Amino acid sequence: MRNPLSEKIVTIPPSGIRKFFDLVSEMKDAISLGVGEPDFDTPWHIREEGIYSLEKGRTFYTANAGLWDLRVEIHNYLERRCNLSYNPDKEILVTVGGSEAIDIAMRAMLDPGDEVLVPQPSFVSYMPCAVLAGGVAVPIELEEKDEFRLTPEKLLEKITPKTKILVMPFPNNPTGAVMRREHMAEIAKIVEKYDLFVLSDEIYGELTYGDEEHVSFASMRGMKERTVLINGFSKAFAMTGWRLGYACGPEVILKQMLKIHQFAIMCAPTTSQYAAIDAMKNSDDDVRHMRESYDQRRRYLLHAFEEMGLECFEPLGAFYAFPSIKRFGMTSDEFANQLLKGEKVAVVPGTAFGDSGEGYLRVSYAYSLKSLKEALGRIERFVKRLDGKL
Repeated sequence: MRNPLSEKIVTIPPSGIRKFFDLVSEMKDAISLGVGEPDFDTPWHIREEGIYSLEKGRTFYTANAGLWDLRVEIHNYLERRCNLSYNPDKEILVTVGGSEAIDIAMRAMLDPGDEVLVPQPSFVSYMPCAVLAGGVAVPIELEEKDEFRLTPEKLLEKITPKTKILVMPFPNNPTGAVMRREHMAEIAKIVEKYDLFVLSDEIYGELTYGDEEHVSFASMRGMKERTVLINGFSKAFAMTGWRLGYACGPEVILKQMLKIHQFAIMCAPTTSQYAAIDAMKNSDDDVRHMRESYDQRRRYLLHAFEEMGLECFEPLGAFYAFPSIKRFGMTSDEFANQLLKGEKVAVVPGTAFGDSGEGYLRVSYAYSLKSLKEALGRIERFVKRLDGKL
């Protein structure tokens, strides 16, 4: 019998995040700090709009690109928040989560052998999506000494004549790193010089802390025509299960992305789209409240790590911390497995996000302070045991 499987698919490993999620789901009294999902309910006025759309019988297909009113509100939102203007008719596409947008952007832009530069540690989907699109995924290993930012030196080391796309995953999952305007300006010059295109995943853009707000890479001089901006509703609006995202970019790219979307998906969920219209228009206060709560948890987590002697780079975006466990002489996988077995706390090994994540753990603080306090107490007990203090 012939092999029914694609060799390309078989060689792609499963997500390292889901492995620990599945383990903890089967363990009584376990606490998970491993999943990047807000613990907030979707704000009621957004849910109510979704319910109302069902009550009105709005259960039909929408336009392939998404509801016109939603695309207009995405335009308004980006203009208000990022000083960016996209044509709702030709430059905005509503997708099934940001993940679909990443996938179809790669497929629309890559020919076999084209190289995609992926700064790591970073979200688990970029490398596989590049491979599935026929491209060659090339990691750029970021370092803590650079605050896990992409530096011009590291970018220039990896550019070849085959390089076509640079992924910009900031604010970053898993490190929480951000790129400020001055950092992006340096990268933009290189992108222009080497005629590259950029996939800028800004799903955590609203979750930026400190004195400076998020800056979209597409807003840098000369970058809008080179950038596909990816965003969505899962993180900032606490709408993970609604499965809704969007892509904005040059018409020449979005037209081909829409074609793939037409054949593979048809359209994003109708109910979610109606709810998202309300989210775009009326949720600034909700987002601000959730961001302030995450910031409180962030500071609490960092203080707890300092108290127990875990070194941790200060994350200024998303809702993850990335503490170093190098001093224990264990791999990230060993530490995470022993922590789960010994104290019933699940975190994600840094290697789930690329080889440069070795020696680190991803710890999500998208959980209540009560859950964080209990989990951190268990982690501290585990660390003291490793240090021989218990």
